[in-house]
Amino acid sequence: MRAYWMNTSDTEARIELREAEVPEPGPTQLLVRVRAAGVNRGEFIIGGLTKAGSAKPLGIEGAGEVVKVGAQVTRFAAGARVMGRWPGSMAEYVLAEQAQTMAVPEGLSWEQAGALPTTYMVAHDMLVLQGGLKPGGWLLVTGVSSGVGVASLQIAKALGAQVIGTSGSRAKLDRLQALGLDVAACTRQADFQPQVMDATGGAGVNLVVNNVGGTVFAECVRCLAFEGRLATVGYVDHTLKAEIDLQALHAKRLVLFGVSQKLTSPAQKAEGTRLFAEQMLPLVASGKLRPLVDRVFPFEQMPAARAHMEANAHLGKIVIAV
Repeated sequence: MRAYWMNTSDTEARIELREAEVPEPGPTQLLVRVRAAGVNRGEFIIGGLTKAGSAKPLGIEGAGEVVKVGAQVTRFAAGARVMGRWPGSMAEYVLAEQAQTMAVPEGLSWEQAGALPTTYMVAHDMLVLQGGLKPGGWLLVTGVSSGVGVASLQIAKALGAQVIGTSGSRAKLDRLQALGLDVAACTRQADFQPQVMDATGGAGVNLVVNNVGGTVFAECVRCLAFEGRLATVGYVDHTLKAEIDLQALHAKRLVLFGVSQKLTSPAQKAEGTRLFAEQMLPLVASGKLRPLVDRVFPFEQMPAARAHMEANAHLGKIVIAV
């Protein structure tokens, strides 16, 4: 089979297409013929999901057909349409743990299914499991046009919340307003707090999703309401340090948290998958949640897909058709 790998130095992440044997599933695993896989910026940030000086299979999510199952697999059989967060999914075949695999809802295309697991499960973690976002609450998303940003917008609207989003592209914000974005702040600078306070009547937002990084962290804190929460999920600005206003943290009873699967245990990953399937997949099945796919690239054009992502030209998710 063909599979993409990534080799990293201290400053560069290089993509390599390799030939490999089709793997055999272990007792709790499925062998999946991959049909689509999502492209994720975090994989290419050295020091983030990827360690400098390492080589690893590329891909962290996908969708496809079950080919073979391990002896202890009971939930899926050959031919089933499945999706999940699967390491090494940027390949023609991948091994998937049963506990981290979900059935593809009816009506979802391969490309939509391949775009769903990572960004929507991350958004669910931030907004529901850790963020406690309530109907009528306010959410601020920096970099709202990203895959995680769009997923956060869609889940928040499904929950009945109100959303403020920042982006440097007016055209992208205009398109997202059609998806329910309540307030569009067209900026790439840390200057959006006045607009946030104006929209919320001076109260601030209940939850912030920071996709951008350290350059806007302090501004995000300034936007929080009493007992507000701030989720850090990305740092596309490559700024990993920021000042914290301890007085605001203390007086306003703020909560700062991160969202990453890098250090979670298999049991934690399994529980996150179970809760997402239980709480969010009904919304996907009903059509209330639909992944926004920006562009689909053929498998052979993975380097072009990466370039499209790094040019910040996309809105939503970039997907590879395998």
